[in-house]
Amino acid sequence: MARVIAVCNQKGGVGKTTSTVSLGAYLALAGRRVLLVDFDPQANASSALGHHYAAITKSIYHGIIDAATQEEVIVPTPLYNYHLAPGSPHLAGALVELVDMPEREYYLRRFVNRVRHLYDYILIDLPPSLSLLTVNGLVAADEVIIPVQAEYYSLEGIGQLLETVELIRQNLGHPIRISGALITMYNKREHLSREVAKNLRDHFPHRVFDVEIPRSVALAEAPSYGRPILLYRPDSDGALAYKKLADEIITEEKQS
Repeated sequence: MARVIAVCNQKGGVGKTTSTVSLGAYLALAGRRVLLVDFDPQANASSALGHHYAAITKSIYHGIIDAATQEEVIVPTPLYNYHLAPGSPHLAGALVELVDMPEREYYLRRFVNRVRHLYDYILIDLPPSLSLLTVNGLVAADEVIIPVQAEYYSLEGIGQLLETVELIRQNLGHPIRISGALITMYNKREHLSREVAKNLRDHFPHRVFDVEIPRSVALAEAPSYGRPILLYRPDSDGALAYKKLADEIITEEKQS
């Protein structure tokens, strides 16, 4: 049964999609069966894995409204054992369509529950907002990873996200846990990066992953080639950092 992890931060530009795509690639390399659910209307995770939304006929949107089967929605990626439920701009319409629907927070959870026996990990890439899509993603997940850019502004929105997670626990009775915060765009030569990382490790009330994801040209370039960093520049600092993150996640799996 899959371990379902949402990757979430309502602030954009913190490396959320890069982290989801790259973590999934290294989990697949380690022999795990992985599904990435692109639940962001921008569908950046899909294009980063070679599936541009303009060429997609059935997306996760069609899956959650029962307009397509899971077999029609889920597509392969360039990596063995790594599958994608692609996103599309249709998801923006779902924000409006689901507002008045009963149990509107559970649409993605129902889709995930239908396929979770097929995978070891399901990663959910969520939009940079606290919307109904985000709530659906958190309710579908067992745990959440919070990417935090090594800048002070990135620290400000974490409290709001933690409040949202607590509301989901209390109001929806869903026991989602914080897997940890992930420091991204880190530059060990910059005082600011080191200071933000120290503050996060000192004051964040949950785990902070040991690895720090560096700023990396290769990580920025890889999506334009439709390939995860593992296939684009496996020797780069960014690639090696995400391998370490996958190792940390797998170590948890072995300890549980």
